[in-house]
Amino acid sequence: MADGGKGDPKPIVRYMVFGCGSIGYNVIEELLKETDNIVVVDSDEKRVEDLKDHKYQAIAHDIADPDLFKDLPTPEIIFILSSNKEANLSAVALAKKCHPQAFCIARAVDLFSVDKLVEAGADVVLYPQQVVARSAVNHMKRLIAARSAQQLYSLLEGMTGTLGIITHRNPDPDAISSAMALCAIAQGATKGELKCVILFDGNVGHQENRAFVNLLEIQMEKITPEKLKECTHLALVDCAAPGVNNDLDPGLTVDIIIDHHSSDGVELKKKPKFMDIRPESGATASIFAQYLQELDINVDTKIATALYYGIRADTREFRRGVTSNDLYNAAYLLPLSDADLLEKIMSPSYSQETIDVMGNAITSRKIKNGFLFANVGYLRNRDAIPQAADMLVNLEGVTTALVYGITDQHIIISARNKDIRVHIGNVLKEAFGSFGDAGGHGTMAAATIPLNYFSLIRDKEELLDMIIDPILNLFTKIVGIDDNGDKNEV
Repeated sequence: MADGGKGDPKPIVRYMVFGCGSIGYNVIEELLKETDNIVVVDSDEKRVEDLKDHKYQAIAHDIADPDLFKDLPTPEIIFILSSNKEANLSAVALAKKCHPQAFCIARAVDLFSVDKLVEAGADVVLYPQQVVARSAVNHMKRLIAARSAQQLYSLLEGMTGTLGIITHRNPDPDAISSAMALCAIAQGATKGELKCVILFDGNVGHQENRAFVNLLEIQMEKITPEKLKECTHLALVDCAAPGVNNDLDPGLTVDIIIDHHSSDGVELKKKPKFMDIRPESGATASIFAQYLQELDINVDTKIATALYYGIRADTREFRRGVTSNDLYNAAYLLPLSDADLLEKIMSPSYSQETIDVMGNAITSRKIKNGFLFANVGYLRNRDAIPQAADMLVNLEGVTTALVYGITDQHIIISARNKDIRVHIGNVLKEAFGSFGDAGGHGTMAAATIPLNYFSLIRDKEELLDMIIDPILNLFTKIVGIDDNGDKNEV
């Protein structure tokens, strides 16, 4: 393996592994599945002889030797995996000096070695204890997900009659696509015998959401007492309990609850037969995508398109609250999706009212120490409010945007937040949760306050002006903004 002559180039080897203890040996076994173009270097001469007996290319050499690479072939990828901390550090520095073009993966013996190995030039540093811990947690999560999918399937197998699948109020693509996927799983579990209906409160107002429903030809029905009585079983998707972001009776019995919002503080009067709440997931659609994979159910184009768009929309184009699992599930769904439909859904026309609401939000905005407040007045399309909040939080100097308006029955508040010190969902829940629906994530949240005592007043904008100040005072006190617009230190 030495130079054939003074001017001859050194031979090239694909992998060079320094240190062949238990970790190094297992790495070699994995690499052999790809190629046998591997050279092993170890300071233990007996171990090297054993490796040679097993037909490995092995060389006995001290990896801390300054002339380590002098008589070795040129490696493309280097693994430095010995249990000697100083030797590994020395070998990394030599590797980057002698073969700067080679990729270098090094083992850290302790946490203190990680930064030193990076500074020495290692492209990847492995701390085995950390790798094992992450692997154990990932296996645990996959096991739980697989078991949950099987439990859901088994429960659905035993159902007959009609399954009512209820989304949250004013459903978005995440909720709607999740309901579609649950229909597909139920149909597969019962061989088409179980009838499924998707039920919702409120309306589908956002122009992208309307395009989503229309283009995918999704069949949904409004919740009525009569419709609920027709259902022999009930499921909730994308909301954590009856009466939470929906108009159901909190005491209503439901069989299934699947959601990605935190259920902290949510009290269930009757426990469902199946519940899967994953606050760490970026979207409920991601949970259903995993179910479909675990159950090996064929996904048709419409459902794949719907779930992919549900994940994409709820994570704001994979920029908010997204996890590696969400990305994995989106990657699974994308090849099964209809690209033309996705393009049409994401390029809808804006309604005149949406433009008017955005205009009102811009002209009425008030900013206090990075907190923006905008009153859009009376509106019919409540989905325009979160769109206005999405736009205004990007205004220069704004860290948190709170946009509010009034409908015939509710005051609607939508908030967006970029300040990592503020969990806007918790703030809205603390401020408005005692007399309305409120909550959300750290970066986005909403509140709905019913007008039980003011429903007969006709001038809604005048009513909003009358009662909004004391309502917003609760918010400003919690975040620490005084009357002068300054933020108090807390």
